[in-house]
Amino acid sequence: MNKAKLQRELLKAKFSLLKDIETDQKQKLPQPLLQKSVKEDEEIIVLPKVDRNVIVKRDIFDCIMDRSSSRVYAEESLSLEELSFLLWSTQGVKKVVGKVNFATFRTVPSGGARHPFETYLVINRVEGLKKGVYRYLPLDHKIVFLFDKNNMEEEVTEAFSGQKFIASSAVVFIWSCIPYRSEWRYDVAAHKTILQDSGHLCENLYLACEAVGCGTCAIGDYNQEIIDKFLMLDGEEEFVIYAAPVGKVKNE
Repeated sequence: MNKAKLQRELLKAKFSLLKDIETDQKQKLPQPLLQKSVKEDEEIIVLPKVDRNVIVKRDIFDCIMDRSSSRVYAEESLSLEELSFLLWSTQGVKKVVGKVNFATFRTVPSGGARHPFETYLVINRVEGLKKGVYRYLPLDHKIVFLFDKNNMEEEVTEAFSGQKFIASSAVVFIWSCIPYRSEWRYDVAAHKTILQDSGHLCENLYLACEAVGCGTCAIGDYNQEIIDKFLMLDGEEEFVIYAAPVGKVKNE
């Protein structure tokens, strides 16, 4: 029980402590980048402009009522337009504020508009895209191709504790967090906020999937070390925090 008590502390708000803390923002230390940079030799793909015409279910009541976790997917591919919509729905940038990219207002809320996440995509079946791992560039609404592996399905299954249905999806959304984006402003109060923010973006994915005839399933059961290594993350300054496979709903 003592172990549980220790973990429960993470669930408690710590904003009252900030009055006695000189956060990095208060010290006027440099703000972390709003998104990771791209290497010169990496391939960038421009996504289609977000188009409401990809929506097949427009009634928000129906989307909420029908929302459920889907673990069986059709072999059908997602269109690039559908992927564009899903990425925009979960991390899309509506406005950049400040003289030098101080913050972004997006399609999901985030404490202090810090948005500490990066979106990685394991692409299996998306029209116009080769299989492989990509990263979303929300400021530009583009994706960058990172790498491909011959045994990618096996590695993904291993990373997600043997849950084979995940690798059978059209695309796996994997969200990493860069804690310092939030710590820069909120210091010890940042970490509960990061967890809350991850829930915001995943629920938006659920509703957006319903709107375009797809299914998804939030995944919290993964091997931290294996999934971080798979994405070549250091596990300290950036690490995986949440994931969700997406695919076309399989008709019974």
